Amino acid sequence: MKRIMVVDDSEMVRNFHCFVLRSNGYEVISAFNGVDALKKIYKNKVDMIITEVTMPIMDGYSFIKRIRMEKEFKDIPIIIISTEDKENNKYRCFNTGANLFINKPTDPKKLVESVDMLFGERQYVEKH
Repeated sequence: MKRIMVVDDSEMVRNFHCFVLRSNGYEVISAFNGVDALKKIYKNKVDMIITEVTMPIMDGYSFIKRIRMEKEFKDIPIIIISTEDKENNKYRCFNTGANLFINKPTDPKKLVESVDMLFGERQYVEKH
């Protein structure tokens, strides 16, 4: 079973993302900011990270930069879910090392399709 780490400072959003992922067969661990996530990721093998970028103490950008410096995590798929959907913010997300950007509020179906796609379990074609 694939394990996903969900990082978000909003307990409600974090619980929602965890519920959606667990309901679709994924094991999930959660963290409330980048520092908490770093502590947990070294103790728990994860196959993917889903993170918000605007969080206290250590934001998502700093967290991703730290993860990408580690040999064992440099290729782990990372999805950013955020309300910061301006083009320059999206560019910064990808430039930092994220694989995918999803706008909040999160559509549960799009979240699962995106996770499946990054795991290579589904092809995703966005309808316009």
